[in-house]
Amino acid sequence: MSILDQTAVGLGKQIQAGELTAVEAVEASLAQIRAAEDHMNAFVTIDEEGALEQARKIQARIQAGELTSPLAGVPVAIKDNLCIKGMRTTCSSKILYNFVPTYTAEAVLNLEKAGAVILGKTNMDEFAMGSTTETSAFGPTKNPWDLEHVPGGSSGGSCAAVAANACFYALGSDTGGSIRQPSSFCGVTGLKPTYGTVSRYGLIAYGSSLDQIGPIAKDVTDCAAILETIASYDPKDSTSVKREDMDFTSALVDDVKGMRIGIPRGYLSAGLDEEVKAAVLGAVEVLKEKGAVVEEFDLSLVEYAIPAYYVIASAEASSNLARFDGVKYGYRAEAYEGLHDMYKKSRSQGFGPEVKRRIMLGSFVLSSGYYDAYYLKALRTKALIKAAFDQAFASYDVIVSPAAPFTAPKLGASLCDPIKMYLGDIYTISVNLAGLPGLTVPCGLDSKGLPIGLQLIGDRYKEKELIRAGFAFEQSRSYKSPALAKEWEVRGQGPAADRPEKWTGHRKTAGPAGKE
Repeated sequence: MSILDQTAVGLGKQIQAGELTAVEAVEASLAQIRAAEDHMNAFVTIDEEGALEQARKIQARIQAGELTSPLAGVPVAIKDNLCIKGMRTTCSSKILYNFVPTYTAEAVLNLEKAGAVILGKTNMDEFAMGSTTETSAFGPTKNPWDLEHVPGGSSGGSCAAVAANACFYALGSDTGGSIRQPSSFCGVTGLKPTYGTVSRYGLIAYGSSLDQIGPIAKDVTDCAAILETIASYDPKDSTSVKREDMDFTSALVDDVKGMRIGIPRGYLSAGLDEEVKAAVLGAVEVLKEKGAVVEEFDLSLVEYAIPAYYVIASAEASSNLARFDGVKYGYRAEAYEGLHDMYKKSRSQGFGPEVKRRIMLGSFVLSSGYYDAYYLKALRTKALIKAAFDQAFASYDVIVSPAAPFTAPKLGASLCDPIKMYLGDIYTISVNLAGLPGLTVPCGLDSKGLPIGLQLIGDRYKEKELIRAGFAFEQSRSYKSPALAKEWEVRGQGPAADRPEKWTGHRKTAGPAGKE
């Protein structure tokens, strides 16, 4: 078996046993990135020199017995909205094209303490606003299963990199399905934890009441081990929760006998692709054969999740993104007259169309005369959706649904119809509104050979139930990677005009933020 075929935990065991070194693992990942990146565009920053330097230091500590984590020495990629001290962090936006943070996100610090080796930063929809990773200022990421299709979003770069064996796992963020939906499109496993389980300190915010950091990997075992590493109480994050039950790997047991699983009837109705429906129901049959009790039930208010989500998320985005004005860091227009003109031109030139659309929507629903009619009504709807899930979890341990109503669309097909793109999040958005954990695992391929994902939804702080169910289902299939089974075809990245350059320099340890 090639090094690249290993799971993160499997590779970590080999490194601990002395069968491989962290340097060999990083060299293998970098070689794969070089082979795939021109075609896939999954990375914004590739830190070759820094990754090799980290690997050498970590290998020495492993040999000295100082690092025993299952992830020690294992290469990881980080979504480009998570700050890393000295490494450019752009949110895939022109307005942050030269921003270099002076601090590191808490989740990334936890990985570094465990001995993870950071390869670089992955491409994403600009400020996590999108479902296809086509709104990036660095150009779209391609799905490694078929380069004419999108990888999903907004964590499309992270999911594509894992699927293509360019890294062994990655971190993403999930505001309305941004880990789970691209995991489905790319045939990998993604876990969105309960809100507050992973510190949001150092995550550049989109929707503060919805954002959550989570792992993307090849299987459930990896996701459990990664979540166990990054989850922690953080006093720097006012939404961080103190939890005692964070031994997530203890739930890796092939036993779902007696587990109560519910399937919302509305999730299997019109609008769902028939091949996706068949794959999801086939996965449910596997769990039934293993002893789970499966029932259909009615989950009310689902039809209101999308409008409520986009009102709340856009309102929070308009507030969060007000800080990007060209004054202290990031892009500043070259020609302007006075302070207000500088604000207007810097933001107009720095933000892309989808970000502008959501800022305008958010500003509208927060404005005088519309706040009560839209924003407060959306907050009330959010509370009702949460109550509907509470009622469902009184009867069920896990809720099952598709991760997306269809497989990965072709590049360009979604951007011409933003409403259709928004409707593609119908199965994932309500999980964020209710602050619940969600897990996506691959459950098949459609007739075009594109992956289909099964979504498992749990009650708050019940990630172990999801891990248990996902692991049990996973034993019925083997992980497949598209990357090594075919030659990469040469495909262009589209026009490069007005696109920021990728950064391949070594991580900087000094110098003011915003300077290169």
